[in-house]
Amino acid sequence: MRELRKYIGEGAARLDAATPVDRDRAVDALRAFAILGVVLGHWLVTALVADGGALHTASPLQHMPWLAPISWAFQTLAVFFLVGGHVATRSYTSARARGTTYGAWLTARLSRLFKPVAAVLTLWTVAAAGLLLTGAEFGTVHTLVKLALSPMWFLVVFAALTAATPLLTRLSPLWPLAVVLHVDLIRFGLGGPAWLGWVNVAAGWLVPYTLGAAWTRGELERRRAGWVLVAGGAVATAALVAWAGYPASMVGVPGAAVSNLNPPTLAAVTFGLAQCGLALLLRDRLRGAMRRPAAWAAVALVNLSAMTVFLWHQTALMATTATGLLAGRLPGLHTVPDGLGWVAARLAWLPVFALALAVCWTAFRSYEQGGRRGGAPRVVRRHRPTERTRSVEVHGV
Repeated sequence: MRELRKYIGEGAARLDAATPVDRDRAVDALRAFAILGVVLGHWLVTALVADGGALHTASPLQHMPWLAPISWAFQTLAVFFLVGGHVATRSYTSARARGTTYGAWLTARLSRLFKPVAAVLTLWTVAAAGLLLTGAEFGTVHTLVKLALSPMWFLVVFAALTAATPLLTRLSPLWPLAVVLHVDLIRFGLGGPAWLGWVNVAAGWLVPYTLGAAWTRGELERRRAGWVLVAGGAVATAALVAWAGYPASMVGVPGAAVSNLNPPTLAAVTFGLAQCGLALLLRDRLRGAMRRPAAWAAVALVNLSAMTVFLWHQTALMATTATGLLAGRLPGLHTVPDGLGWVAARLAWLPVFALALAVCWTAFRSYEQGGRRGGAPRVVRRHRPTERTRSVEVHGV
């Protein structure tokens, strides 16, 4: 065990030494936090309940709405879009300075985004066909496939915003925020059509994305900007929940009349503003924490496989549930999430879920990392002096 710790410590030290000194490690830390927040949040609020021979989704927030603060801690997509906007804007600016065409730049970024998708689609196409051919109920297969492929919506939105980056580098976040406000006013205040809410899928995530572009422009460096976002976002969200009838949960709850996330509502966007403000305020602390080789190694590892972890975590969740069925109907895996006993059991199963996700990561990470052999990882690779500005770029999503 001592030799193993020594080996890990030496590896972390080498990775730390290979990282350019001017790299902003806080960016990578925020991105890793956002990915892991989504993964852990899904594990805690998504249940697959065994009902006879079928499985259906449920949520502890249905039965215990006072657990809504869990969704506040783990619904971290706004931070991901903040970092994504910052990185894409910086990357595009750097590409233009080097004379790289828009097409070449976009192809490079989207290839990193979509390479891992093919493996997910292939496996679940085969799995769904196999389940149906062996007599599984269509409803169960539909539930499983929908859950496994649910992360895809994120990729479509993120890819669209990435493609539009040249048009968004100077866009104020107030413009998409105003769109979200008016869409919700028409939907909920004036009785407008429900389909209008889907406009917010683009407008809602455009708010943190353009905040990321403002970060790149240097407009959010002062701590005052972070405090304004935290205070303004928190107060607005509290007011919307308390007096405008928005749900307290920042994730969708099965059976609820309104979801804050599907599509995004004004409350989800203002909550995201508060999260982005907190992320900006934590930058200095994260930079300090990332000076520790072990902490930086962990963050770098997550960043190198961010899409693999994100795309396969729902499959790992279902694999854990399905494997548990071999031992019967187990608390925290197959039972109705209607009490604190379920929460305790769910937390106890977390290491098994982590192991299943590690297996998926081992099997499919090469699709994201491109099968590289040797050399420094992209996340820490040094760049030529003429490309110094690229050294702070997050080479993933």
